[in-house]
Amino acid sequence: MPIANSPPSPLRHVLAMVGHFLGHVVAVVLGFVLIIVGLAMGVTMVLLPAGVVIGLLGVALVVGGVFARITPPA
Repeated sequence: MPIANSPPSPLRHVLAMVGHFLGHVVAVVLGFVLIIVGLAMGVTMVLLPAGVVIGLLGVALVVGGVFARITPPA
């Protein structure tokens, strides 16, 4: 039975950091995809309003993925 007050193992800490990092990478890549889709939709006048919204959502996702906090506050 594990002790309740034992510190987390180094492997668990590394795996948690890798998981947070991969979440940020996914957010940045998905944001870039949304930016490209928004630009492609913005070329046509019919899809311009939707393209602007999708492109701005992509920009917000990229900025959030790059500048968001990786580790939770202590």
